[in-house]
Amino acid sequence: MSEIAIRAEGLAKQYHIGALQNARSGTFRESLVDLCTAPVRHARRVLRRESFRTPKDEILWALKDASFDIRRGEVVGLIGRNGAGKSTLLRILSRITEPSSGFADIYGRIGSLLEVGTGFHPELTGRENIYLSGAILGMRKAEIQQKFDEIVDFAQIDRFLDTPVKHYSSGMYVRLAFAVAAHLEPEILLIDEVLAVGDARFQKKCLNKMEDVAHGGRTVVFVSHNMAAVSRICGRAILLDDGRVANEGSAHEVVSAYLMGDEGTTAFREWPHVDSAPGADICRLRAVRIRSREGGVSEAVDIRQPVGVEIEYDVLKSGHQLLPHFYLWNEEGIQILGSNDLDPKWRRRPRPAGRYISTGWIPGNFLNEGTILVDVAVLAIDPAIVQIYERSIVGFQVVGSLDGDTARGDWAGAMTGAVRPIFEWTTQHSAKVATTA
Repeated sequence: MSEIAIRAEGLAKQYHIGALQNARSGTFRESLVDLCTAPVRHARRVLRRESFRTPKDEILWALKDASFDIRRGEVVGLIGRNGAGKSTLLRILSRITEPSSGFADIYGRIGSLLEVGTGFHPELTGRENIYLSGAILGMRKAEIQQKFDEIVDFAQIDRFLDTPVKHYSSGMYVRLAFAVAAHLEPEILLIDEVLAVGDARFQKKCLNKMEDVAHGGRTVVFVSHNMAAVSRICGRAILLDDGRVANEGSAHEVVSAYLMGDEGTTAFREWPHVDSAPGADICRLRAVRIRSREGGVSEAVDIRQPVGVEIEYDVLKSGHQLLPHFYLWNEEGIQILGSNDLDPKWRRRPRPAGRYISTGWIPGNFLNEGTILVDVAVLAIDPAIVQIYERSIVGFQVVGSLDGDTARGDWAGAMTGAVRPIFEWTTQHSAKVATTA
C-alpha cells in the first residue's frame, strides 16, 4: 500500500468573473433553471440595450501551482488568511471541483465536511442521510448499523432523527455532518472551518474526536483559523498565501511564522466600521492590542516585563451587564489561562452605550518563551449570551533572557512548560556530613 495518502502536483484553479460567469459549469438544477429562463433574460437585455455591451472578463486565480504530499496517517493543518485558497483546495481534493490545471491523486476513501449545506440530501431525514453517506463511502449496511448509535449519540439529534434535514438548524446540521464524517471511518477526512458554527462545548468535543481519529491512523486535513487547535491536533501544517504554498513543515513552526508574518495574526487588529465588526446586537469588537509596559503595541515582549491584552469595543444597547475576558494559548495548543474583567467600577453594573477599552495585565516572569495566541470575548450576563468570541485574534512572542534574572537562572537550555514563574527557594546547609556505620 502506498505511504502517500494525497499527492498534489501543480494544482491551479481559475474562475471567470464577468462575461463568462453565465457559462459556468453548475449543477443539473442550475443548468435547468438557466435553460428555462434564457428567453426572459434575453428579452430583458434587448429592452435595456444590454446586448450591445461587452462585460469585462476578469480572471481570478484561487489556486496557483500548489504542490505537496500528505503521508498516510498524517494530521495536517491547512492555514492562511481569508481568500488564500484553502476551501478551493479542499473542494478539489473532495472531487467537488475540477482543477484548471495540475492533478491530485487520492489513495483511499474520502470523507468531507465542508460548508453547511453540502453532503446531505435536504429532503431525506437524518436517519436516511446517515445510511446514504455510508453507502457513498462503500460501507455495507451492517457496518453502518454498528456505528449508528454512536453517530446519533455524538450529534445529539435523536429527537429529530426522522425529520428531513432541511428543517435542521445550522448547529444541528453540523453536529450530524461531523458525527457521520468522523464515525463512518473514511481513510481520509477533510474538514473545513465549518466547526465554527457549533457552540464552544461541541467544538471541544469535535477536536477531541479528531484527536482520536488521528491516533487511529487515519489521514486528516484540517482547515481552520483557530491556530491553537491546529497546533494541538496537527503534526504538520501547510500555509497558503494567494493560492500558493508559502510554507510547510512542523505545525508549531508554520503557525508561529504565520502569526508573526504580515498576512497573519499580529499584535494589533482593528475593525474601522462597526457594521463589519465582530459581535452581536449588544456590542461589537473594534480593536484588540497587545500592549507593552511602556504603552506601545508590541509583537515581542520581554519575559521579565508585564504585557497587556487591550480589548476595545462598542456597546450599542444600554442596560446590560458585560464580562470582557480573554484566553491565552501557547503554540502547542495548550490553554495557559483565562482572565475575566474584574474592574470594580463596572463589575455587576449595567453599562450605558458607548466606547469601552478593557485591558488585562499579565505580570512579568509568568509566561514561558514562545508564541502566545489570544482569544477575546465579551459575554452579556443575566442571561448569559455570548456577544463576541474571536479565536486566535492576536498573537505575540515572549522573548527570554540569559541575564540570570529570570526563572531559568544560570541554566541556558530549554525550559519546558506553559508558564515560567519565579518561585522563592530556600536552601539549608549543615557542616556535618552524614556517614554510614
